[in-house]
Amino acid sequence: MFHCVGLSGCSSSKMKVTALILLCVTLICQGYSNSLDSCQGRCGYGTDSSYSCQCNSACERYNDCCSDYVEQCKAAETSCKGRCDEAYNSQDKCHCNSKCSQYNNCCSDYADLCSTAETSCKGRCGEAYNSQNKCHCNSKCSQYNNCCSDYADLCSSSGGDGGTGITDAEIKALSETLYALDSNKASASELIIDPQALVPDSETSHQNDLSAKPLFRYLDEGSLFSRPTFAALLAVLDNYNRMTGQTENFSPQQLAEQDTFLRETISNTELGRELFAFLYTKGVYASEEEFIEDLKMMWFGLYSRNDNKMDSSGFEHIFAGEIKGGKVSGFHNWIQFYLLEKRGEMNYYSHSFNGPWTAYPDVIGMQFNWDGYFKQVGSAIIGCSPEFDFALYSLCYITRPGKRCHLSLGGKTLIIQTYTWNNSSYGDGKKFIGSAFPSSP
Repeated sequence: MFHCVGLSGCSSSKMKVTALILLCVTLICQGYSNSLDSCQGRCGYGTDSSYSCQCNSACERYNDCCSDYVEQCKAAETSCKGRCDEAYNSQDKCHCNSKCSQYNNCCSDYADLCSTAETSCKGRCGEAYNSQNKCHCNSKCSQYNNCCSDYADLCSSSGGDGGTGITDAEIKALSETLYALDSNKASASELIIDPQALVPDSETSHQNDLSAKPLFRYLDEGSLFSRPTFAALLAVLDNYNRMTGQTENFSPQQLAEQDTFLRETISNTELGRELFAFLYTKGVYASEEEFIEDLKMMWFGLYSRNDNKMDSSGFEHIFAGEIKGGKVSGFHNWIQFYLLEKRGEMNYYSHSFNGPWTAYPDVIGMQFNWDGYFKQVGSAIIGCSPEFDFALYSLCYITRPGKRCHLSLGGKTLIIQTYTWNNSSYGDGKKFIGSAFPSSP
């Protein structure tokens, strides 16, 4: 408690105290603001909307770098200080992860600063053999007795990780990042749906049309379909014959459209590049070229579902939909549903589940009739961008092939079920995608 003599003295003292308090508050706020506006400890991290500025290579292109980006991040471009085991970034001048020795592009101080990484499998599970490595983290290291000491703990496939060493927690964290990066998703003003009738699981097979109106009430095609990834998807969707047992033949232009789709959704989006960077860091792929080529084969490679004809692929089954055995098979893409409904070829009956999300993307399990063929439950992620749909299914198939894949979108759980195609393979025994779809909201 302070004392003052006279009104003027008391007033003066109070003003000093008030000024001191304001100064402290200002300094505290400035400190908090600085933590949001600085690249200290953030160089190379993915885009994070909770910060007012960014500290990755993309910020220069989007003109949203923090003021100390050059000082904090650019000066460190040729050093591994604070960068050991970082995600691959093609814009970096040198690298500091387990693959750089193999590709002869390590920073000069990699050996000194990151040497401990050379004897660990962290981020290296499933990597290709490299004679320069001190120990190894692939499926054959046990046979040759040259595994790193933590191989069993980090890379064991007994936990259902497909041999990648990628945990459920890591998949959930990445799915949240991809969810935040989906800048091309539909807004509430661009897409309006009308789910109408909700039926219990016990009634999904009844084939009753319980909804008088279409599922899609409004879609702003001018806004959405003009975007490169949407345009690329539209170009590929109409290249398929929906009937199994009839060979698929693609023209040179249609094959080029597949390449364009992969380029636009993966190489040309922040979301796609984030997926690759994660898988690269985990040792699943050695380069972006290898990743894109594997995606092309697993998604667009043809195999036979009926009568030994090359009549199907993972992309056709999941995105375009097929007819097999007198009913709809696959079909888990909202844009294809919208296009067919608009043309009068799709009759929406009802839905059996609806996700907890209040904004797009959302998840719905639908009953419908596709020009004379019924689908008991066709689930789809509604309102997302093509790159988000493609990235989530790819992530789950690569890390959890033939299993349930647990994701987190906006803090809410989504489970994707994947299936491998086991009757044929590509490359060194790799499996095509059989199917992938939301199994629960």
